[in-house]
Amino acid sequence: MLSPQMFHRLLAVALFLLPGSAQGNSAYKFPVPGFRISPEKGIAQGFISGFKSLPGKETGDVILQIEDRISKLERVLHLKEIITASEGKIFATNGKTADFHTTVKTCEEAGGSIATPRNTGENDAILYFVKQFNRYAYLGIKESLIPGKFQFLDGAEPSYTNWHSNEPSGKGEEECVEMYTDGTWNNKKCNQNRLIVCQF
Repeated sequence: MLSPQMFHRLLAVALFLLPGSAQGNSAYKFPVPGFRISPEKGIAQGFISGFKSLPGKETGDVILQIEDRISKLERVLHLKEIITASEGKIFATNGKTADFHTTVKTCEEAGGSIATPRNTGENDAILYFVKQFNRYAYLGIKESLIPGKFQFLDGAEPSYTNWHSNEPSGKGEEECVEMYTDGTWNNKKCNQNRLIVCQF
């Protein structure tokens, strides 16, 4: 059985990767077949097609069925190479590009955050997408108020870095960090379009 933390991460990834889950209607279709969600009533239908009907529609049984479907979804997404995982984090991309601020917003709206490597394994998980799409990606690292000094978006100083040779450069003018297709980092202006990679 999935831990509650992993369950929520996978659900956020599913919502990020499956577009059109909300169409602005009063009721919209949840990405799990058989469920309809209404803002006023919550889950209006509580069975998943392909499963036995639930006597009394017990919430616990519904949750177990959703966990089973999400677990299968995770395996499919790994198989289709849409997600990677490292150190308990799941990394995902929708294949789109955006500037730094839009990337941060897109990831937050999906229930995650912009990909932020804190070790070699996580850097490699992000690098997988950078290579697959042959596009640089912004990372969740920015220049601090001290030119040439970089920090995570939460203000913490990185203990792991993977700067390209002679980087960071452009002190005070290039405050965002991007990942090159070799996995090394470069500081860059924040207005370039880069591959959106989120972590959950």
